[in-house]
Amino acid sequence: MTATTPVRAVREDPEVPDRPLTLYLVKRLELAIRARMDEALRPHGLTTLQFTALTALRERDELSSAQLARRSFVTPQTMNEMVRWLENHGFVVRRRDPDNRRVLLLTLTDGGRDLLERCDPLVAAIEEEMLGAVPDVQHPLFRQSLELGYTALADRQKGTS
Repeated sequence: MTATTPVRAVREDPEVPDRPLTLYLVKRLELAIRARMDEALRPHGLTTLQFTALTALRERDELSSAQLARRSFVTPQTMNEMVRWLENHGFVVRRRDPDNRRVLLLTLTDGGRDLLERCDPLVAAIEEEMLGAVPDVQHPLFRQSLELGYTALADRQKGTS
């Protein structure tokens, strides 16, 4: 730039949006949710990722560690460590898949179900607080928009893998 060229403020640049990208807002929301969930679950000895894995098993028991990793949004390596921790604490058990002896299937124990029953209201309260900022009539649209956004990106990722 020369001394005669005026310096434009970033916000005056038509190429730079005046507001944060939607992706940035979604990430901020995710981080806020994660922090609140970790805080609420900590007294029960759980992290958000462990809670997510347990709820995935509650929805569909007898998953392999790899399947549970995909449903819990973590790598298989992270899930293997998590499964060992959950098993050592009596929240899950592993057994051989009768159809494929190399695969271990995970099942939620009664202790795992009891823990989820104690934690579910804490997580529900966080969701209620978040949705309290959104008019009731917009809740279904908010949820649908999140699902559609996820599907669009997940479908594209599947196509490129």
